[in-house]
Amino acid sequence: MPTLFRFVVTLAVLAGIAYGAMFALAMFVEPKKAEMSIRIPAEKLNPKKNLTQN
Repeated sequence: MPTLFRFVVTLAVLAGIAYGAMFALAMFVEPKKAEMSIRIPAEKLNPKKNLTQN
């Protein structure tokens, strides 16, 4: 029984460390904001028009 208790306590401590690390990352790391622009080819915007022209 003491071995099982030690195992459960070890898992709880590891889970607490993981939770603390995730909490710290969520609270203290700020993502970089940047503008994005992606060019989309006309073939993808109007696929029906291109099929009827062929």
